[in-house]
Amino acid sequence: MREIACDVAVIGAGTAGIAAHAAARRAGARAVLVEAGPGGTTCARVGCMPSKLLIAAGAAAQGAREAGLFGLDVPEIRVDGRAVLHRLRSERDRFVALVRDGLDDLPEDARLSGRARFEDAGTLRVNEDTRLGFRAAIVATGSSPAIPEPLRDLGDRVLTTDTLFEIEDLPRSLAVLGGGPVGIEIAQAMARLGVEIDVFDAGTALAGLSHPDLVEAANAVFGAGMSLHLGTEIVEAAREGEGVRVAWKAKDGERHEGRFDRILAAAGRPSNLSGLGLDAAGLSLGEKGMPRFDPRTLLCEGAPVLIAGDANGIRPILHEAARQGRIAGENAAALAAGRPLAAPEPWVNLAMVFTHPQAALVGAPYEADAAGARITGAMSFCDQGRARIEGKNSGGLRIWADRGGRLLGGEMLGPGVEHLSQYLALAVQQGLSAAELRDRPFYHPTLEEGLETALAEIARAVAR
Repeated sequence: MREIACDVAVIGAGTAGIAAHAAARRAGARAVLVEAGPGGTTCARVGCMPSKLLIAAGAAAQGAREAGLFGLDVPEIRVDGRAVLHRLRSERDRFVALVRDGLDDLPEDARLSGRARFEDAGTLRVNEDTRLGFRAAIVATGSSPAIPEPLRDLGDRVLTTDTLFEIEDLPRSLAVLGGGPVGIEIAQAMARLGVEIDVFDAGTALAGLSHPDLVEAANAVFGAGMSLHLGTEIVEAAREGEGVRVAWKAKDGERHEGRFDRILAAAGRPSNLSGLGLDAAGLSLGEKGMPRFDPRTLLCEGAPVLIAGDANGIRPILHEAARQGRIAGENAAALAAGRPLAAPEPWVNLAMVFTHPQAALVGAPYEADAAGARITGAMSFCDQGRARIEGKNSGGLRIWADRGGRLLGGEMLGPGVEHLSQYLALAVQQGLSAAELRDRPFYHPTLEEGLETALAEIARAVAR
């Protein structure tokens, strides 16, 4: 048995783990990164980057179809599914290689390959041949796609984001289970590439939206390009020929069936915590084996162990995972050296969906019963100047502030929302009022003027 000692052991080499390892080393700790593979980060390998490559291909096809709006005649759109997926994998592999190149630059004694599990509150077993002693450890093991019970016997007929991007050609039809950010992004991209799409979700909203006006708008926009089955439950699925037959119960209780080439499970990503021996470390475990931990220091109850990134499930988004990794790395180094831990304030919530139109959620969530405590500013893109110029005039904004006008958050559905939402997130983070944000330059003609319209409505309400 090989015996190794370190100050900080980091389990997982994804976004959070890499950031934690680097932060611990910068803080002066001797840190060892334990990687089980396949590596390359969820974002680069199966998440943000390959999905955006698929979205870009779908957007190019849709742009050609809509060229007639501008007086352009594109007589035929032919989608070569194999070529689409070949480019996707080629670019995806380049992103993954960049991550792996960074890991390869680590000193040999700073990295171990294998699966780690806790033997006790100060020791990890890596594979069966290495024991790694630590003063503090960080769990940054990420998450994996959930496969609901009715789909578990479908074999390769059920796809997840871990397998979708490896298929050789586009299917003719695809059932997408889950209308959240991941599911609706992939569903729309596939539909634009000519795949017949049916989306199933137990809820009645898409893309994470909750404001009734935007929920209605999103359902109308996305429903124009695919079949939506909202408020439904998949009750049975079985292999049939080269495809799969799916049975579902609609919200009226009636049973329906359909046949699809493949089904995509996009209904969540639970944390990768099984097999880590968290109980052996003495951690206080809650529901589903999640350690109880301080959401600001990221320190778990019961042992010098921190948990960061998708593994803790707070905000499974790359920028949050990277920040949590830095916090965990610095705090693990502090634990190892006997220094006090930092407890930074959380960032304002910021989540985006890269559909067309895009969607975003910023800051405090929508509350249906908060009318007396909030002022809401509304704006529609249907008649907004720049949106009409581009032929992207659908959706709108709903932004809320307290009664004094201080911005709290909002929801967005429309073109350029990836930029507008960051404007709003910065303002909420800095505690600005609607009037203060409005007193900034808004260039004409831009989509950002739509944000100014909603801010003006709040400012007028405060002034009355």
